[in-house]
Amino acid sequence: MKKITIIIVIAFAMISAQSKVGTSAAQFLGIGVGPKSIAMGGAFTSIADDASTLYWNPGAISRLDKSQAMFSNASWLVDTNVNLLATVLKLNQSNAIGIFFTQLDYGDEEITDLYNQSGTDLYWKASDLVTGLSYSRNLTNRFSIGGSLKYISQRIHNESASSVALDVGLLYQSLSEVFRIGMSISNFGSDMTMDGKDLFHKIDLDPNNSGHNETIVAKLKTDAWPLPLFFRVGISSDIVKTDAVRLTLASDFFMPSDDVESVNFGMEAGFMERVFLRAGYKSIGNSASEEGLTAGIGAKAYVSGFGIVVDYAIQDFGRFGYIPHWGLSLNF
Repeated sequence: MKKITIIIVIAFAMISAQSKVGTSAAQFLGIGVGPKSIAMGGAFTSIADDASTLYWNPGAISRLDKSQAMFSNASWLVDTNVNLLATVLKLNQSNAIGIFFTQLDYGDEEITDLYNQSGTDLYWKASDLVTGLSYSRNLTNRFSIGGSLKYISQRIHNESASSVALDVGLLYQSLSEVFRIGMSISNFGSDMTMDGKDLFHKIDLDPNNSGHNETIVAKLKTDAWPLPLFFRVGISSDIVKTDAVRLTLASDFFMPSDDVESVNFGMEAGFMERVFLRAGYKSIGNSASEEGLTAGIGAKAYVSGFGIVVDYAIQDFGRFGYIPHWGLSLNF
């Protein structure tokens, strides 16, 4: 019941605001992934140094120094969990491919009805997922371009919907690699329509008369909803870069098809490229957003030639409290 109540409250808030919120399917696609990118306020379109780049800008993964595998988790809203499993494989200095899997798991909840208020020993569950394959290539020593082909699925109890979509991104960086500009377009694909066995119902077309078939099976019609289209433009610069200290500032302009435009800011301070402090601010310009301040830390170590990275981030989500994110990466 707690989950249903919060969903209803959010729905009424969307209606009263009369904005574009709630006008598309697969809203989970707007949940940022990767503790480093979250700690930097989601200003990550022009930064390419971990596998979560697959989400923010697939055209930039060819700029990673090494291949990397990443797992991250976020304890999301209403007792849900967001899990990311991503791998970027460097084929050579100019080409890279990536594989990713993101899931929003709602967990299980016992079904109740009018006669079984304490439970029926039956459970319903819901989950959203997206999985895909990416490719990126360095066209020159300054420009990179790439894209992702992904499969998107949503399921709630016996109903489900799916779609196929495309992400495209590019990255420009100066010869000194101090200055970078990134751009990406995400979720260009087909509409989603819920379907399943619970949409079939027996009906009586003429309940006032007898002598006809009173058990005709009909199927409820559900509308098709478009995917949320995201357009991002980001810029970042290493304003301080020495052997001991690096300070990176980044900003992103975010324009979704189902909400108002906003700006994200972030920074990262790296010490000997082993310890990292990060901070940012999300959704500047979107007065209805609950998102705001972000912060995080990270540490890198080398074991037997492999780079191991541990990252943690915390995200202020207004009245919903603080959302923790953590991740573990292996460079090889």
